[in-house]
Order: sequence, then C-alpha cells, then structure tokens
Amino acid sequence: MDAPLLVIVDAANVIGSVPDGWWRDRRGAAERLRDRLARDGVPGREEPVELVLVVEGAARGVEPVPGVRVEAAPHSGDDRIVELVADRAPGRPCLVVTADRELRRRVVALGAEVTGPRTVRGAS
Repeated sequence: MDAPLLVIVDAANVIGSVPDGWWRDRRGAAERLRDRLARDGVPGREEPVELVLVVEGAARGVEPVPGVRVEAAPHSGDDRIVELVADRAPGRPCLVVTADRELRRRVVALGAEVTGPRTVRGAS
C-alpha cells in the first residue's frame, strides 16, 4: 500500500489568516486548529492523509492528538516545513497548507502541492 498523502499545515500562517484575537493566546489558537484538523481532516480529500501541524514560538508546547502529529519547530516554522517536505519518502505526495509566498515557492521546488489556509480553517 502506498503511503498516505502527507499534509503539512503551517500553524502560524493558518491561524494568522483570520484576525480573531489569536495573538492573545497563540497556544490556545494552535490547539483549536489541531482539534479541528483531528475532527475534520482535510475537507475535500477523501483519500487517507497523514496530518502534521508545524508550530513555533509560543505554540511550541502543543501536544499531538490521535490523527494529528505536532512538530515543534526549534527555530523557523518555515524551515521545519521545508525539512519535512525534503525528508519525505521519494515520490510520496505532499500538500502544504500556507499562504506564505516564499514558503510556497520553496516547497513547490521540492515537489509539494500547496493550498491556502481556507482549506482547513473551517467555519469554527
């Protein structure tokens, strides 16, 4: 069986895409995103996925939950995302969720697809 689609979510970028007060509780905002991902997966994707939420800064203490692996970036979240894309098995499909133009450019150069934050933001 082929490995499931690797979906890497840029937590800071997705959370920051809506001005809902996230800056008052970055960790709480990351936990809400993690829980939404665990509950809803990636809307519109029926195939199995492996969800990885990359957190940085004040959100580094967010714990994984069943269905969502959490990667705490030691420095730059973008650099950690690029490492995860580069380190995946050869030929494994990968989708990165971010609106960051420079990050998008970097991961596309490594063969990943990209989509924007709305893909996983949901209504809540």
